[in-house]
Amino acid sequence: MPAPELSARRITLARVITLLAVPLAACTTPSTSHAPSLPPPGNAAFAVTLTPVAVAGLPALQSYVIGEANGKWLLIGGRKDGLHKRRPFEAFLASDNNTMAYVVDPVAQTVASQSIASLAPSLAAQLQSTNMEFVQRDNTLYIVGGYGYDAGVGDHVTHGYLTAIDVREAIAAIIAGTPLAPHVRQLADERMAVTGGYLGELDGTFYLAGGQRFTGRYNPMGPDHGPGFTQVYTNEIRHFRITDDGTTLAITDYAAWRDEAALHRRDYNMTPQIFADGSRGFTMFSGVFQYDRDVPWLTAVDFDSKGYRVVPGFEQLLSQYHSAHVPLYDAKRGEMHTIFFGGLAQYSINAAGVLTEDRSVPFVKTISMVTRGADGTLREYAIGEMPALLGTSAEFVPDPALAGPMRGILALPTQPLPTAGLELGFIVGGIESSAPNVFFSDVADASMASSRLFRVTLTSAL
Repeated sequence: MPAPELSARRITLARVITLLAVPLAACTTPSTSHAPSLPPPGNAAFAVTLTPVAVAGLPALQSYVIGEANGKWLLIGGRKDGLHKRRPFEAFLASDNNTMAYVVDPVAQTVASQSIASLAPSLAAQLQSTNMEFVQRDNTLYIVGGYGYDAGVGDHVTHGYLTAIDVREAIAAIIAGTPLAPHVRQLADERMAVTGGYLGELDGTFYLAGGQRFTGRYNPMGPDHGPGFTQVYTNEIRHFRITDDGTTLAITDYAAWRDEAALHRRDYNMTPQIFADGSRGFTMFSGVFQYDRDVPWLTAVDFDSKGYRVVPGFEQLLSQYHSAHVPLYDAKRGEMHTIFFGGLAQYSINAAGVLTEDRSVPFVKTISMVTRGADGTLREYAIGEMPALLGTSAEFVPDPALAGPMRGILALPTQPLPTAGLELGFIVGGIESSAPNVFFSDVADASMASSRLFRVTLTSAL
């Protein structure tokens, strides 16, 4: 077991990252004094533009869960405040839990809501937690874990539950004001007690990758000072099947790949991927924290049904925490692109175009892209900039019309992009910060949950 993590930033439960418009060397080890050289600007294939969309009543949420049906979005859980406070009595307050279920119609620009208080206590507790893992398969949104205050326990816990929500029916119930409970089911299972990881599904197998189990009150002074806590990384990719007859849930065929080095990460970005040989799987990008240094991992880990492997010779410099992101597949060129919007990063590019390092891992405006070439090589590009310090703990909602060869991946057209660009979807909520480094600030609302909504348009940079 590693030594207890004493740093305030090591215990943080949510973050993000990004960049600008130049590719970074794929096989270099960066340092403050010998940063990798950057190829000339303009080598990235794409750029993105963000257009604000006004929706009255859109909630300000971060680290939430989202599902979609018939163009409407279901938002559950997460938090109404910004980056958590460093003092235990202010951090992860129950009063800032999101206790409402929201339905957002981005076309009609309407919002409906319903309290989750009428649900069974275990459901209401989990569904107001933060950093739950989730994935939607067809009409069912599967939700795992999450961290927050549980009134029934009288403490902050990581919830050991698998919950299933019938999205279409839940949306209809919220809009009509009818009970939500008939459309929500739950299974208690301590193997699901994970927060800050990712849940993916491929060919009927679910993958619960990375994350941690955190029990007790957050305390930057460590587990033995003041309010105590326990923190255990899973160091695993847990894989299993879910038996679901619409009434009863069961977990079957459970197993796990364990690696205390490669899989020791949380609060990161994981996306579905098409690999160079055409096979399907996932990539765990960057994440936190290293054992011996209070900095993120820069490595990426690919996995599929056969197992996992660290991507050789690649370090992701511009995105280390969870942020809004979108994977795009170009079948014509055999290229897999993943775009990361804003957030928190150890590296950024300054006004002079020079790559700089800040080990406090601040909020940044960078929009970055990692491209997996037809030869399998990963390269990172800076392709744009957020309008503010946004993107952390936000979610990207894709345009269903662009559905690609794997759930969660958008297909790029074989013809050139339209002059006006290709609308990809929306970025919803997240954290907005007033400055790059606010964790040690005593200013009220130095960061806040965001109610902003942006339409994302992809344009050619060539």
